Amino acid sequence: MSTRRDFIKTSGALVVGFSLGDALAAQGPPSAPGGPARSLDLKQVDTWLAIHPDNTATVYIGFAELGQGASTALLQVAGEELDLDMSQLTTVPLDTTVTPNQGGTYSSASINRGSPQIRAAAAEARRALLQLASQRLGAPTDRLAVARGVITVAGQPQPSVTYGELIGGRRFDLEVSGAAPVKSPREYRLVGSSPARTDLTDKVGGRHAYTQHARLPGMLHGRVVRPRGQAAFGVTPRVVSVDEASVRGIPCRILRRGSFVGVVAEREWDAVRAARDLKVTWDIAPTLPGNAALFTRMRSEQTQDRVVLDRGDVGAALAGAPHVVSQIVRGPYQAHAALGPNCAVADVRPDSALVISPTQDIYGTRTVLAGVLGLPAERIQVRYQEGASNYGHGTQDDVTEAAAILSQLAGRPVRVQFMRSDEHGWDNYGRAHLGDVRAAADAAGRIVAYEYQGWQHNWMNVEPSAQLAGTAPAERDGSLGVSPLNLGSMYDVANLRLVNHRVNGMGYLRGAWLRSPLDLSFSFASEQAVDQLAFLTKADPWQFRQRNIKDPRWLGVLDAVARAAKWQPRPAAAARSRSRVVTGRGIAVGTHLASYGGAVAELEVDTRTGRVRITHLYGAIDAGLAVNPGNIENQIGGQLIQTASRMLKEEVLFNTSGVTSLDWNSYPILRFSEAPAVTAIVVQRLEERSTGAGEEVMAAAAAAVANAFFDATGVRLEEYPLTPARVLAALAG
Repeated sequence: MSTRRDFIKTSGALVVGFSLGDALAAQGPPSAPGGPARSLDLKQVDTWLAIHPDNTATVYIGFAELGQGASTALLQVAGEELDLDMSQLTTVPLDTTVTPNQGGTYSSASINRGSPQIRAAAAEARRALLQLASQRLGAPTDRLAVARGVITVAGQPQPSVTYGELIGGRRFDLEVSGAAPVKSPREYRLVGSSPARTDLTDKVGGRHAYTQHARLPGMLHGRVVRPRGQAAFGVTPRVVSVDEASVRGIPCRILRRGSFVGVVAEREWDAVRAARDLKVTWDIAPTLPGNAALFTRMRSEQTQDRVVLDRGDVGAALAGAPHVVSQIVRGPYQAHAALGPNCAVADVRPDSALVISPTQDIYGTRTVLAGVLGLPAERIQVRYQEGASNYGHGTQDDVTEAAAILSQLAGRPVRVQFMRSDEHGWDNYGRAHLGDVRAAADAAGRIVAYEYQGWQHNWMNVEPSAQLAGTAPAERDGSLGVSPLNLGSMYDVANLRLVNHRVNGMGYLRGAWLRSPLDLSFSFASEQAVDQLAFLTKADPWQFRQRNIKDPRWLGVLDAVARAAKWQPRPAAAARSRSRVVTGRGIAVGTHLASYGGAVAELEVDTRTGRVRITHLYGAIDAGLAVNPGNIENQIGGQLIQTASRMLKEEVLFNTSGVTSLDWNSYPILRFSEAPAVTAIVVQRLEERSTGAGEEVMAAAAAAVANAFFDATGVRLEEYPLTPARVLAALAG
C-alpha cells in the first residue's frame, strides 16, 4: 500500500485548480424559511468543511446525533486527515440548507457510510493546503510537516504557516477527486482513540437544547386528537362528528383536515386540556387479530413467498442426518417508546416552510412534507434538533407532519408535543415475526442442513398524520431482513434455505424498523436450533460453534466474548439444580448488517414465580476499524440493556379494535434496579473498513438469553418476552 508521503514524492508538480477569491461568508442557515441555501454538491470540498482564520475548522456532517457519538467520531476522521486536534474541530446542527445529504441516520450508517466521504474530502483539502504552503515556504510538499494545522519544513520550526493563514474564511472551490492519499492506519493518532464526546458537556450540564425546548416567535401550542390506540393500518379511522361545545370554556382553536383533528392554543396547558376534553366520535372497524390470534392469523394468511437463499439440497440433507431439530419463535410487536414523547415545531407559510424536527432523515422528511403540504421540496427547510432519541422509525416523522399540518391550517408557527398515549399507541412498532427453523448435524457434530421460514408484514410507508389527513396507506419492502443472509458466512453449512413469507400488512398494526429489525426474533430461533444440535451431539455450545465456524471474524467475536465471560466448557443443562432459583449461561452469535456480534448471558430463574433475572450480559462487536472504541463500548452497553428489556418485558398489547398499551404500566420496560451488569468487548480491526456498531450485538444477546434459560431449566422457549406467566407455562409443560 502506498502512503501519503509516497504519493507526494511521486506526484511531481501537481497543479490543483481552486480559487481563493470567493469569501466563505459564514455559510449558516438562511434568515427566512426556504431562503437561498449554500452549495451542497457532494463532489465539492466546501460542502464538507470550512477552514477559519483562527486555524479551526467546521466539518459539515449529514448524520443526526442520536446519542451514539457519531458527531464526535466523524470529527476524529476529519481531524486525522487534516492533522488537527479535536479542540480545533466543530460541526453544525443538521439542516437541509447547510449540511450534506448523506442519507438517513439508520442501519448503523453514520460511520460506515459517512467516514469514507469525510475522509476523502479532508484528504483533498490537506493536499491542496500543502501545495499552497509549498509555495509560501519555498519547499517541496514532501518536505513539509503538519501539526495542529501548522505547516513547517520538516526539522525546522520556522518559518511556518497555518491553515487559517492560507485559506481561512475563503472557499477551496475544489472537487473531491478521490485520488488524494489518505493516511495508513499505522499513522493514526486520533482515529482509534476515545476522546470525550463533544455533545456530552452541555447534556450533563443541563444546557443542551432538545426539540422540546424549540420556540418560534408567534408560536401556538398544539396537540393531536385521535382514538386512544391505533387500529389496523389499512383501516383509517373516520371522524363521524366533532362536538366543539365540549371545549367551549377553553381558549383554543379546533383544526381539521379530513380525519386529522388537532387543537392549538396560546398556552400549552390549554392545548392539553382541549385535546383531552374534545369529544370526537370515530368510526373504527374492529379488524385486528388481537394478541391471542396474531400468529395463527399470520401463519394462515395467503402470503407472497420468496426464496431469499437456496444452496445445496436441504431436504436430502435433513432426511439423511442423524441429528435433526426444529425451533419456533413468536416475536411480538415492540415499541420504540421514547422516554420523552416526541415533539416538533413548524412554521408553514404560503410559499415556504421551516420545520424543526427530531427526524433521523431530514432530506427524506423534506420530501414527504412536500407532498403533505403541497409545497416544492426546495422551499422547505428541515432543521434537526435532538429529541428523546429512540433508535429506529418511531413517531419522529409523525409528530413533524402533525406540526406542519396544524401550522398550515392555523397560519402561524405551531409546536406539537405528543402525549404519552400518542407516543405509545400510534408508534411504528417493530414488527411481529413468526419463524420456523429446521437444522441438522452429522455424527461428527457438523451442521449439514439449515432451513428458515419467516412470516412478517412489510414496513408502513405513511405516517398517521398524513393518513388521517387523506393520504392512502401504503407499504414499503421490509422482507425477512439482512441478518439471515449472514448465516451463509456465520456457519459453514453446505445446504441452506431461507424463505420469506410476506403477509399483507393492511390488517395489522403499523410496523417499521426498530433497532436491529427482526434480528432478535431470527436469532432467538436460529441460535436455539444451533444449541439444540450441540446438545444432541453432547458438545459444549461454544466448542460446537467453533467447530462449525470458519470465518476468522466470526470466530473472533465468539472467542472474545467467551473468554471475557470466563466460559468453562460443558454441555448445556449439565449443571441443572433442583433449587427454587436456578442459574444458567448461554452463548450465541448474530448481527444485523455487515458487522460481527457475539454474546454471553447469565441469568436466574425463580421456578416458583416464573421471574427471570438477567444478571450479566457480555457483548463483543467486530465493526472493522473502530474510529472511537469508547463510543462502541457505550453502544454495546446500551444494546445489551435494551435487549434485556425487550426479552423480559416488552410487548405491545392490542385487541380487535386497537392498541391498549398506552402507558408505562401496560408497556413496561426494564427498571434501573433490574438492569444486568454488562461487559463490552470491542474487537479492533484497523485494516478493515468501518462497518456499524449501533445494533450489531442485540441478536446475539437475545439468543444467548434463550440459551441460558435452557441451561438453567432444560426447557426451550418459543415466545418472548419471558414473562412470569409464559415461563411458568413452559416449565409446567
